[in-house]
Amino acid sequence: MPESKDVGTVAVATPEGVGATDMIYQLGGKPPFRIAFPLGLQHVLTMFVGNLAPVLVLAGIVGAAGSTIMTPQETILMVQCAMLVSGLTTLLQLYPIKIGKFQIGGGLPIVMGTSFVFVSALVATLTEYGLAAVFGAIIVGGVMEIILGLFYRVLQRLFPPIVIGTVLMTIGLSLLPVGIQYLAGGAAAQGALASSQALAADGLQVPPEVAALAAQYGSWQNLLVGIVVFLVIVALQRWGRGFVKAMAILGGIIVGYLLAIAFGMVDFSNLLANGFVSLPLPATVPAFHLGPIVTIGLLYIISGLETMGNVNGITVAAFDREATNKETSGAILADAVGSMVAGAFNCLPNTAFGQNAGIVAMTKVVNKWVVAMGAFVLIAAGFFPPIGAVFSAMPACVLGGAVISVFGMILVNGIKLIVLNGLTERNILILCITFGAGFAMSQTPALVALFPEPLHFIFSETTLAVCLVAVIANLLFKERGKEKDGAGKDADPIEILG
Repeated sequence: MPESKDVGTVAVATPEGVGATDMIYQLGGKPPFRIAFPLGLQHVLTMFVGNLAPVLVLAGIVGAAGSTIMTPQETILMVQCAMLVSGLTTLLQLYPIKIGKFQIGGGLPIVMGTSFVFVSALVATLTEYGLAAVFGAIIVGGVMEIILGLFYRVLQRLFPPIVIGTVLMTIGLSLLPVGIQYLAGGAAAQGALASSQALAADGLQVPPEVAALAAQYGSWQNLLVGIVVFLVIVALQRWGRGFVKAMAILGGIIVGYLLAIAFGMVDFSNLLANGFVSLPLPATVPAFHLGPIVTIGLLYIISGLETMGNVNGITVAAFDREATNKETSGAILADAVGSMVAGAFNCLPNTAFGQNAGIVAMTKVVNKWVVAMGAFVLIAAGFFPPIGAVFSAMPACVLGGAVISVFGMILVNGIKLIVLNGLTERNILILCITFGAGFAMSQTPALVALFPEPLHFIFSETTLAVCLVAVIANLLFKERGKEKDGAGKDADPIEILG
């Protein structure tokens, strides 16, 4: 008898004699280690820098005394815990826990990592209240996302495909410049360049270390390595077959990493700086303050929207369908629970990573055991600091060359979801309003700074602004009967507008 595999909410039969390579394109089953591990590893390589970046931003905050608020030991512990919690939450998304009518986890190949959404609010909390208040706000604030997950069936009418599609497009559009920034040398090099230019304009001396870092931004080495990574991925995607095509991103990263080593861009001197084995145990007792809790709680809604968009990005790309209520609700709940556990473990909240949803879209590899391999690597990195050191030593340009096409795929999946729902006159109007009033407004910070506080908060976060405008437009413009009948069919936008 063929073995039954659970695909989302539908059980399908896995045909007898399915090859190991074919299995990677199915949710169930366990492909051999030699196939599953490299494919899982490329998920880790793609998200590793993004997973640690929010932690390193927080670690660099300077207090009134002129020194960093977080100690080096606290930073090392937060990095370890971030990797451990990301791995555990990813496993929760892959293999949900069922509690009555609800499940915690989407049951889909979702990779979780540290969220950028919370960084600015957590920096303010750290500066004003201290590190303990950061973890307290993360723990209690997660209740807001739990509410979103529990009542998603009631709230789902607020998030039809036209809204989810615009959120996906926004995530892609927001991430593309980040990919280019990585390719050119990373945020640190870009910041050093801006600082050196400002100092030079004021006639001040630029510190040598700042000048050296600034010189790396846009250097020919960074651009060459990034472009080589990008071209290798494109070539393997276009002309590769089977397993080779599926591991195109890993192949590009390996080639780029080796090229960077040849150029002397990789420093392994700190490989054993934190020892070989270390237990990632929390050391700070959380403290609770109402202001940070409310702020972080509102930001959890944005994190839930990002997870919602990435879950639909995976199902649209891999299965040509929207995510089910059960999958979406479970993914949001896992996001919330994982983030609250992160606070208890002295690290930052999690969210579904868009770049990894993009990998699934590019490769069509949806096997949960493959992604679990990546989760195991993250968990191991939490206990063995040298593993994390190898990943963190990877130059930003290598990652940049890899994620450009991945981020582009997220944008395309948003477009695909909208087109599948039908380019009706109503949907086109919603798109125009959403991107004209939501996305464009959020890209003009000087104007947004003049808004009263509630509007300033909304339009400072692009994803929240776009989603809110899309939800309002969707509620204002009801579907007419003809548009409902034509949903999902091919439509000519020129004919509709004309």
